[in-house]
Amino acid sequence: MYDFNLNEFEDRLGFIFDDKCLLETALTHSSYANQYKKDVPYNERLEFLGDSVLQLCISEYLFDNCKNKTEGELTKTRALIVCENSLYEVAKRLGLGKIIRMSKGEELTGGRERMSIQADCLEAVIAAIYLDKGLNVAKKFILTNFKDIINMAINDKIILDFKTRLQEVLQQNGETNISYELVKFEGPPHRRKFYTRVIIEDKVLGEGEGFSKKEAEQMSAKQALKSLEEANE
Repeated sequence: MYDFNLNEFEDRLGFIFDDKCLLETALTHSSYANQYKKDVPYNERLEFLGDSVLQLCISEYLFDNCKNKTEGELTKTRALIVCENSLYEVAKRLGLGKIIRMSKGEELTGGRERMSIQADCLEAVIAAIYLDKGLNVAKKFILTNFKDIINMAINDKIILDFKTRLQEVLQQNGETNISYELVKFEGPPHRRKFYTRVIIEDKVLGEGEGFSKKEAEQMSAKQALKSLEEANE
């Protein structure tokens, strides 16, 4: 569902932009400009800047607050925070998928749910905040919205490979039969959406979806890990 409402999104961010065009550009995917008006600015250049602003703010925070970590450890921790998965989680909380301007074709092939589009858009929004409000406001936005992710990364609680982690958890007490099953797929050949489930000892423990079998299986494993965690609480 498309809901391009700048004022509502500014309320979500917690401040009003002086230059509304900056925010509008940050929320515009290249496909929109290609389909409707070729002179409409889109967010790819802002993504480039936003990535650097995010890297700087996270690097500074880790440098100041993780004095016991070596350079290599700081680099690894930062990589867990400044990655597509983390950006996507924050973007989802902000509802970016509903507000991005994109072409009808992109939307019909699942663009609003696509991890890369939402993650890139968030980087563009960070750049727009930086250009409109300055580094301190951009830093406050980043540290507020990435707070949980930062804490999890510092404490080594972020998992990027859910399939490997699930296997480790289940095999702690011996061999366990784990299999992934493709339930169905839908959509055009160039943009298939896959639905999978993970089966453990003949029991479905998790289901997931994604725009590749690999992504869908990772989401299945993630749900299975959550189910196991809830069962042990």
